[in-house]
Amino acid sequence: MTEPDHPPDEGAARAASAERRWAIASVALVALLLFMAGYAGIHQATMPQAHVETADPRRLHLAGEFVEGNLGSALEADGSVTVRAIGQQYSFTPQCIVIPTGTPVTFRATSADVVHGFLIDGTTVNTMLIPGYISTVPTRFETPGERHMPCHEFCGTGHEGMWGRLKVIDKADFLLMATKQRRLSCVE
Repeated sequence: MTEPDHPPDEGAARAASAERRWAIASVALVALLLFMAGYAGIHQATMPQAHVETADPRRLHLAGEFVEGNLGSALEADGSVTVRAIGQQYSFTPQCIVIPTGTPVTFRATSADVVHGFLIDGTTVNTMLIPGYISTVPTRFETPGERHMPCHEFCGTGHEGMWGRLKVIDKADFLLMATKQRRLSCVE
């Protein structure tokens, strides 16, 4: 006994065709994402940063932007604040930084010896301090308070004790302090 010829199942053919289209689309999407990741990686590796600033870590304390008299917070002519700091085993200089609320602040920091981390708790400020390079981080603080600045890159046996403080104070109080002193810090 032979079975009667049945016409091909149209539903199965449609399902197979749809699966084939989705499989092709999925493979194409994965290939596109791999190409984009590869291109971005190669492009970033071959293109230097737009602006890289350097500082000689052996001469930081002797001349230039990071001499001791320039460290701390400074009110700029445009009303913004620039903070200059140095990370070195096992401390930040200055140990305590004071900045105003509601003001653009630019942190400019570098390392005198090894790679350090510069992190301000509760903010998006998070960068590495690399000897020979100046890290620049713009930010703004809207609420007064005190924040901790731990080093988050292992820098040696005293790493766990490397931290600083950041005091965010009212803008009027900061301006009053700035009229009395050119560079500000809250080190007592």
